[in-house]
Amino acid sequence: MRARLLALALLCATSAIPAALAAHVDASADRMELAVPKGKLELRLLAPGIVQLRIDGTREPATPVIDPEASFDPVDVKREQQGSEQVMRSQQMTLRWNPQRAELRVESPDGRLLISANVAHAFDGGWSIRHAKGDPQYGIGGLNAFDPKAGDLLRQGKQLATAGSQGHTGAPFVWSTAGYGVLADAELAQFDLTATDITVHAKQQPVRTIYLFAGQPSALFAQLRLVSGAAPMFPKWAMGFTNSQWGIDQKEAQALVETYRAKHIPIDNFTFDFDWKAWGEDMGEFRWNTDTFPEGPDGKLKQWMDARGMHMTGIMKPRLHVDTVEGREATQHGYWLAQSKVAPDYFSHKPVRDVDFDKPEVRAWFFNGALKQSFDTGIVGWWNDEADDSGVDTQFLNMQRAMYDGQRAHSDQRVWSINRNFYLGSQRYAYGVWSGDIQSGFASMANQRQRMLTAFNVGAMHWGMDGGGFKAPRPSDENYARWIEFSAFTPVFRVHGDFGQKRQPWVYGPIAEKAATDAIRLRYSLIPYIYGYEYQNHVTGVGLVRPLPFAYPDDPAQCDRIDAWMFGEYLLVSPVVEQGQTSKRLKLPKGRWIDWFDGKAYEGGREVTLALDAKGWGDIPLFIREGAIIPQQPVMDYVGQHPVTSLDVQVFPADSQTRFDIYDDDGESYAYEKGAYFVQPLLVQREGARVSVRTEAPKGSFKPALHDYVLAVHGPVANSVHHGDQPLPVFDSVDALRNATTEGWARGKDRFGEVTYVKLEAGKVHDIQLDTVAVQQ
Repeated sequence: MRARLLALALLCATSAIPAALAAHVDASADRMELAVPKGKLELRLLAPGIVQLRIDGTREPATPVIDPEASFDPVDVKREQQGSEQVMRSQQMTLRWNPQRAELRVESPDGRLLISANVAHAFDGGWSIRHAKGDPQYGIGGLNAFDPKAGDLLRQGKQLATAGSQGHTGAPFVWSTAGYGVLADAELAQFDLTATDITVHAKQQPVRTIYLFAGQPSALFAQLRLVSGAAPMFPKWAMGFTNSQWGIDQKEAQALVETYRAKHIPIDNFTFDFDWKAWGEDMGEFRWNTDTFPEGPDGKLKQWMDARGMHMTGIMKPRLHVDTVEGREATQHGYWLAQSKVAPDYFSHKPVRDVDFDKPEVRAWFFNGALKQSFDTGIVGWWNDEADDSGVDTQFLNMQRAMYDGQRAHSDQRVWSINRNFYLGSQRYAYGVWSGDIQSGFASMANQRQRMLTAFNVGAMHWGMDGGGFKAPRPSDENYARWIEFSAFTPVFRVHGDFGQKRQPWVYGPIAEKAATDAIRLRYSLIPYIYGYEYQNHVTGVGLVRPLPFAYPDDPAQCDRIDAWMFGEYLLVSPVVEQGQTSKRLKLPKGRWIDWFDGKAYEGGREVTLALDAKGWGDIPLFIREGAIIPQQPVMDYVGQHPVTSLDVQVFPADSQTRFDIYDDDGESYAYEKGAYFVQPLLVQREGARVSVRTEAPKGSFKPALHDYVLAVHGPVANSVHHGDQPLPVFDSVDALRNATTEGWARGKDRFGEVTYVKLEAGKVHDIQLDTVAVQQ
């Protein structure tokens, strides 16, 4: 639900507190008025873990960081007076306002002090928050494409929250695994982080509103989603593989697609650079180039691509040629960006200038009739490039907003985009980010880990990179293979290169081709797992990839790691990023882990040494967390090539209950916003010699092709399987079980060891018990 932020009401006086520093309440218990010598602040508990503080009279968001259509349900709050302090309690926090010290204390439900805010200087344009000494701090921003440093995740010292240049991601948001976050409604916010304090102000205008969050990382990002807005779901095809290329025409594009299909290397999207446009001609920014793509404008190329399950996406630029129809119209209406000057374009060598996407009239004009025609004839996604060159934080955000609003007004087909920087608020417009025009080579590849993980730490959950590297020299065969393996475990999986460079797997020799193909095919087998987290990102603000301090906030050993990350809740990956590496040392987090490829089990909390294949390059350090529930499907040449009627679900029961929400929808439209989706929770727990498996009633009106789940429950094999009080029939083999028309179970073995296979009808409620016995040696 999206509605305007509710205005905060002024509250009546309390006689027990001096008038100059009073706290007032009205019948709405979730609000307070905080009076300090320079004026009044309004406090509202927007949600059980969100406090909004703003200077009296502030009624609208100052920047696009805040979703102007956000709405909040009433909060169950308990109020009390303790001496001169006003106390508000919710399920997730306790607030204590001390008027004598002009201090607001935020505590956890068990009484632990999280942060305290001194609001006396808020009217001077700055805010000061104190925390426990040494709390780790995250967020604010990362590194750009050309910063040579490898970087880290922790933040300290002076930090500028900005969208920045190529590949940078930023947000006026700092958070801690100690259980709190601070969000400023500001652009170019300046943070000063010390061992005990967070101070924030803005360079361009006073910060009039801040938000304080309380909770574990997943709760903090759910709260950030409520305030800054939800990310719409990408189309399901975007969970697959994208080949982007600069220097291509229709004939070569068709030949490449045919080769992918003939080799059964899965791919769903081809992205075209300048080549698809009539760049430099009238309306050339928005329409097909008939010299390079002769069958683009009449839709014949789209029909050809559709028949092969391929999508076409194209580059867009923020600049127009001034001596064109559209350029003269921009001059007539004052559409040019003030910070941009007329200069020759590096590609056409004709004069160009950027338009100002912060202007609503420019956004409405940009998605014009020519662009609509290009969309209708096959350019169904947007690679927005170079809007970071303006130095305006909101230029890229609002460029994609123009594309998002324009496409949604024209079609119900889901929007997909990638953009070259990120500022919080962008996620509302189906906004992906890639890390810019990076170098090839192992060092550059290794540096992308920090760029990715810091992007997630500021809310940019749709992140990708130019797999193989953009700039020369050509990546080595080994570098390419390892890069594909890395990219397969990022949200936006794509390759790209400089003008004339090829990034197809077969270009890099048979060994690299096999390693890359295997990684791509593994990715495609995990589409149900990946798509489930695409949905979770939309509804909870937490996406597919999670940095280890996010996943293990109470473990100091994980606080600044970039060598590994969680891919969803249940897979940990640590790609090979060194040339010729024959072994890799990796410290697994606490718990029990199972190697994806050979089934070997490891106890976490210690370092392990892994042997690597320095000649075949085909191994990926990938581990399954105990408790995992991982749905898989048959590998296809493209997403949706065949209806998915059965899911294989890998299950590794743990002593504590774990859960995965099986999710599906039409994958293409926004019908899910109106309830046309299928989501069914699957819950598993080991209790001594018994494993319980439950499926809850599904929600949503969408009816998938899915008929059944075949669970592979790993561990001691079962000697009986019951649905409630009724035994399920046992089959002689898993093949017989798969071919059966009824539910049932079978015993078997795989690379992980003994397995109990259980076949259940999808969409039904189940309460299954597996009674196990120890395997006889």
